[in-house]
Amino acid sequence: MSNCCSCGNNDLTLLNETLEHYASVPGSLITILQKAQGIYGYLPADVLNYISDKTGIPAAKVFGVATFYTQFRFKPVGKYLIMLCQGTACHVNGSLMLEKTIFDTLGIKDGETTADGLFTLKNVACLGCCSLSPVMMVNDETYGNLTPEKVRQILAHLREEAEKEAQE
Repeated sequence: MSNCCSCGNNDLTLLNETLEHYASVPGSLITILQKAQGIYGYLPADVLNYISDKTGIPAAKVFGVATFYTQFRFKPVGKYLIMLCQGTACHVNGSLMLEKTIFDTLGIKDGETTADGLFTLKNVACLGCCSLSPVMMVNDETYGNLTPEKVRQILAHLREEAEKEAQE
């Protein structure tokens, strides 16, 4: 990932291979946006403008498609992206209590990132794991049958892992 904000300091050339492959393929804008988010971790404005310039797709359309789909992010996320399910089964089984636990433990609400850049919380409508409710995903790992204590343990473990990596 590039180490920047949307202030124009992104290495836009990282997108060139993707754009060479997809720019002339009709209907490939979502794929280009997904690849760009994979490279930068989110979609800063300078990247969206670059996509527009290189594909010939009007900037308004690029921004419109990017803002329409919830999979796209416009701010950097933490090392650990916590997706907390707020679907019916999870809600009934205590997801709001888990959200409060995350807030009490990390000091972040939905859409926020911890000051150290380690955790981002994103409430989602459904993770499709109703039999495990309440459930959350952290990056690609699914955690189910959660309680506030289990959430605190998971967050503490992830913080320890990050600290170990930082020392190496």
